[in-house]
Amino acid sequence: MATLNSAPSPRLLQTLQVAYERLSARERTAVLAAAWILALGLLWWLALSPAIQTLRLAPAQHADADAQLASLRTMAATAEGVRSQNTAQPLTRSDALRALEDSMTALGQAAQLSAAADRPTVTLQQVAPDTLALWLAQVRLNARLTPAEAQLTASGQPIRWSGSLVLTGPALDNGN
Repeated sequence: MATLNSAPSPRLLQTLQVAYERLSARERTAVLAAAWILALGLLWWLALSPAIQTLRLAPAQHADADAQLASLRTMAATAEGVRSQNTAQPLTRSDALRALEDSMTALGQAAQLSAAADRPTVTLQQVAPDTLALWLAQVRLNARLTPAEAQLTASGQPIRWSGSLVLTGPALDNGN
């Protein structure tokens, strides 16, 4: 049984050398040319082609990395804003309600605020999803209120939200 070695056996090398020496000068030149072509092909296939492909893909990968970095910076800024809120003085009830009233302009005539009791209620009529999302973020950051209850229905094309949101937050709970 023959074993596989990484180096060719001396007998094989000797056989190849004898066969090479039997060739005419023209045939030797052709064999050398074929060997060089094979070596250059392997060099291209194993070394140069992958490097060139990497260089071609680099601008797109760089743009993707820049977009991810911008997204991470935005998230970091948001996290820093939330962190700074936690260290800031708590809002009083009147400050929270004033901030909520100020935010209502973002919804325009499509919303009405009822600030009775400890839980203000906002009634919505045909509000666009992106407008509602931005308003909720503004209320969370400025008035520090979040929805405690939501009864919303989507209708139409493009989708519009109608219904009511009941808001709550620390400034409303502690009675300041």
